[in-house]
Amino acid sequence: MELTIIAVLGVISIVAVAALSRRIGVAAPLSLVMVGLVLSFMPGLPHIEIEPEIILTVVLPPLLYAAAVHMPAIDFRRDFKAIFRLSVVLVAVTTLCSGYLFAWLIPGLGLAAAFALGAVISPTDAVAATSVGKKLGLPSRLTTILEGEGLVNDASSLVLLASAVSALHTSVPLWRVGTDFAVAVVIAVLVGAFVGLASVFVRSRLTDTVANTALSFVVPFLAFLPAEELGASGVLAVVVAGLVNGNLSPRFIRARDRLAENTNWMTISFLLESAIFLLMGLQLRTLLDQTDDAHLPVAGTIGIGLLAALLAIAIRALFVAPLVSSLRHDADRAESYRSVFDDLADQLARGELPRRFDRGPGKKDPERLRKRLDQRKRDNEFFINERFGWRGGVVIAWSGMRGAVTVAAAQTLPPDTPFRPQLLLIAFIVAVTTLLLQGLTLPWVIKKVRVPADDTSADRAAYVELLEDLSQRAAEVLDDPGLARPDGTPFEPVVVARVREETAVRRVPPTGTVPDDVDPREQYRELSLLVLSAEQDELLRVRSMGAYSSRLLTFAQDRMDRRLAQFQQAEA
Repeated sequence: MELTIIAVLGVISIVAVAALSRRIGVAAPLSLVMVGLVLSFMPGLPHIEIEPEIILTVVLPPLLYAAAVHMPAIDFRRDFKAIFRLSVVLVAVTTLCSGYLFAWLIPGLGLAAAFALGAVISPTDAVAATSVGKKLGLPSRLTTILEGEGLVNDASSLVLLASAVSALHTSVPLWRVGTDFAVAVVIAVLVGAFVGLASVFVRSRLTDTVANTALSFVVPFLAFLPAEELGASGVLAVVVAGLVNGNLSPRFIRARDRLAENTNWMTISFLLESAIFLLMGLQLRTLLDQTDDAHLPVAGTIGIGLLAALLAIAIRALFVAPLVSSLRHDADRAESYRSVFDDLADQLARGELPRRFDRGPGKKDPERLRKRLDQRKRDNEFFINERFGWRGGVVIAWSGMRGAVTVAAAQTLPPDTPFRPQLLLIAFIVAVTTLLLQGLTLPWVIKKVRVPADDTSADRAAYVELLEDLSQRAAEVLDDPGLARPDGTPFEPVVVARVREETAVRRVPPTGTVPDDVDPREQYRELSLLVLSAEQDELLRVRSMGAYSSRLLTFAQDRMDRRLAQFQQAEA
């Protein structure tokens, strides 16, 4: 009964704080941490200690999966270089630099324990940054980079943490760390891809929406657990499984099932994210009480934590500068490639085979060559139109907040780790300092640097063009001389006219009457599903080519799902 009351009060508190945060313009995670910090010193409140396994194996997988499902795969691919550098290279650099700082400031700690703590504080938490950024209209490419970094950097830091913990008892050469990391990544990608494909295959054959959604809840754990057992990165396997599901679901899983799943996952993510930020703040007094002044005073420990937080911020700023320069160089190079792609297209139109495309599978298939060329040209236009400048770099540099994963990962340090209570407090100080300092000032930074938002007028024009593409595909279906119902009988002209009008292919008023022995509603449902399915296929085709921005395709897919779900519901 007591646990039930605590759970009910916890949910009510989370909802209340989230609602208040929207009113005062503060990101909900920041408000929840501040509330937790204040409540931790209330008289009579018991010590809050969270089992780290609960965070890392129960809470983290579904959170990463829910974020990965909504990550546009094509945007992730296009900005993989930036995401890789931030989530892998920057994590390694932060681990090394912070590790040497800790070994210098805490005599007797040892390099292994110092690097373990460095790995703990290296991953960022993109929840607060993206929630602030979306509210203030950050461009979608910048948001994608931050979200992509948040998806992958947990895996990088946990692999480095595992290597550092192993070095506490045995000597681990540097080459072994690199090998272990590469093996962990490869196995995780294979496991995640297999689980993603298998889950889509199974779920596409379920006709019960409730059962379909229930099965989606275990997908992240089906990816996480085997990967961990094989010595790989479970969280990376979860991310890969989420990316596969998000990319393939519109093609194989019914729209009404996806809509139901999306609503349920949004609720779960909201509660889990909010709970861990609240619990993160509640742990402060517990960590202070556990720190032994005889070995390292609390004040000194807090000071080290503040220095480590400043170092992490400085390293990120220094790292982002050349990254932005590289992204700007990519845009300049893409500009110079425009004429190259035009020349290649002209060669294909004349029936000539461009040299750079004369190798690989399908080299003799002109249609496949055109698709490959079109996809690369679209990627090239993306780098030009979504040009990345110093303003976006400032936002990325100031979005390095740490979160609950840092606190939970610190608690996985072995009990015999030197200065363990102090290390836990240092990790907490780094997380809270960066979260509150950067999180509360990020809106001001975004407004000061004036990051240009997405071009809404261009988006509207592109969306009109996309609708024309879909309407053209619908017209091909409706104008097909062989158009017929599943039983082979023709559709009534008045039904065809009505569907044609609703799809905005041609404004033809429905004329004529329907015979008494014909059910117009069933014909209308069948023909509407047939047309919408054709439009869905066209939408997936243009998405695979990267013909439009992911934000437009996501919007169009959501509207398509809602229309499809209406008729699929009637089918049930």
